[in-house]
Amino acid sequence: MSTLMLADDPRVGRVLQASEIARLRQAIRGDLILPGDAGYDRARRVWNGMVDKRPAAVIYCAQAGDVVAAVGFARSQNLLVAVRGGGHNVAGSSVCDGGLVIDVSRMKRIEVDPVRRIARAEAGMNLGEFDAATQAHGLATTMGVNGDTGISGLTLGGGFGKLGRKYGLSCDNLVAVEIVTADGRLLRADAAENADLFWGIRGGGGNFGIVTTFEYKLHPVGPLLVAGSVLHRYDDAREAMRFYRAFSSEAPDELSLDAALVTAPTGERFFSISACYIGPLAEGEQIVQPLRDYGRPVEDRIAPVSYLEIQSAGDSIFPRGRRYYWKAQFMREITDQAIDTLLAAFAIAPSESLLVFQQVGGAISRVPRTETPYANRDALYDCFPISIWDDPADDETHIRWARDLWDAMRPFSTGGVYANNLGEEGVDRVLAAYGENYPRLAALKNKYDPTNFFRQNQNVRPAP
Repeated sequence: MSTLMLADDPRVGRVLQASEIARLRQAIRGDLILPGDAGYDRARRVWNGMVDKRPAAVIYCAQAGDVVAAVGFARSQNLLVAVRGGGHNVAGSSVCDGGLVIDVSRMKRIEVDPVRRIARAEAGMNLGEFDAATQAHGLATTMGVNGDTGISGLTLGGGFGKLGRKYGLSCDNLVAVEIVTADGRLLRADAAENADLFWGIRGGGGNFGIVTTFEYKLHPVGPLLVAGSVLHRYDDAREAMRFYRAFSSEAPDELSLDAALVTAPTGERFFSISACYIGPLAEGEQIVQPLRDYGRPVEDRIAPVSYLEIQSAGDSIFPRGRRYYWKAQFMREITDQAIDTLLAAFAIAPSESLLVFQQVGGAISRVPRTETPYANRDALYDCFPISIWDDPADDETHIRWARDLWDAMRPFSTGGVYANNLGEEGVDRVLAAYGENYPRLAALKNKYDPTNFFRQNQNVRPAP
């Protein structure tokens, strides 16, 4: 029987039957990309420029049936599978060496029901596309902070965003999914049908299958909100961080307050506090006024802004193709000692580095811990250093700085972590993301994926 050598690169490392490739092409409406094809190098790239992997094949799915066919092909060929929507995972888990990338990024159909306030969206949509479609009706649900991020990975891992403190996580707003399981079935999962699976995908990541369609509940939002940031000199950062601690701890659910120590390309350092008020403009202006009045900010960009502009505000900071590294952990409070530790570590931060506080709490904290796999409901801040650079020769310097800062902050951490912010950090860190919910996830894995077919993720292993 004839064979097709996919590439000489040992990372690809597979020889597949040409007849099987031909049958796969006939079975799908989407595109199959192989090493040597004109689009291969583009097809294997993801958001983080540090990731350089060479899959044996990439399938761009056009419909749910393509996903079913791709799963069946991978099983028949014993191929490692990576699943890609937006490709934003910092560790690059949505692509793999020598395996099959099942890419849903071209599946972008969306239906918005403004009466029932429900959006039914295919898994390939990114946040910018989803937000534009729902805002056309004056509606939104919790989504992330970078318009280029895929809704799929964001939602499956929990889903932080500006609306979270008011309306909960992305996964808290999920009402149903359609999902292809490891045995190739296309199932619907909601509170009544396959309810155990529905529990697992609301924060349990891609461990149980490939979601092809999400249904979300929506909320009236915008079109204008009071939002923006104030910027303080680094010399004033210690007191400004104390102000942020006090102001954020008293914030109503409608107010989302994030903060960051930032390093400009020039090497100059600042402390930024960003606000977004989910409510009437006049009310928002009054609520955020203490933030504008505090200290001697060098810049004040708080104003009525469209929700779509708020959602895309970080896009220019995190473009595709640059090199990224971060490591995250949750905190319940920002102590004076934590502030001193941060400032000492950030004083030697490489250019274009950040230390981010992403505020959570509010409605997120009032969902029972076992209601979804997302277990760290009591956290008030997600704290993580982010390093951004371009030259591979600088990898060690940037990664070491972020890891050292994370280590220095461990005494102030809850010990928990947000699954979507995990890199390749081992089993213990996955346990830290899911806590007491992990055994239930492992039992669910036994039912829906006993061979750990879906393992290119923050992996929950089948229970022994």
